[in-house]
Amino acid sequence: MNNVNLIGRFTKDPELRFTPGQGKPVTTFTLAVDRRKKDEADFIRVVAWGKTAESIANYMKKGRLIGITGSIRTGSYEGKDGTKRYTTDVVASQVQFLDYGKKDENAGTANSARSEDIEGITPVDDGDIPF
Repeated sequence: MNNVNLIGRFTKDPELRFTPGQGKPVTTFTLAVDRRKKDEADFIRVVAWGKTAESIANYMKKGRLIGITGSIRTGSYEGKDGTKRYTTDVVASQVQFLDYGKKDENAGTANSARSEDIEGITPVDDGDIPF
């Protein structure tokens, strides 16, 4: 069984891209996921596709908390220097936005989310985010 559940914070704002041939939406981002030991974290690459990718790019930004359910995918490619590189990503199948920030924070930007923008979702205020 290949199933992953993560809760972490965005290390930078997610960027929405589209595949060249079919124009399918995709976003790749890194989550900082805390370890049980204090002051340690793992930085995990996550890939989201379709409407999930669009929602993440529109409503989440650096420092925001998100829950991800997905699966681990490994791959490899040849680098520009000719060496073989290996990748490990989590492909998101479900996401849950756990943090939106303050209501008026960054009002007017494409990546800000406000509670009235998303029906039925109540924002969680964790106070000041340390990064």
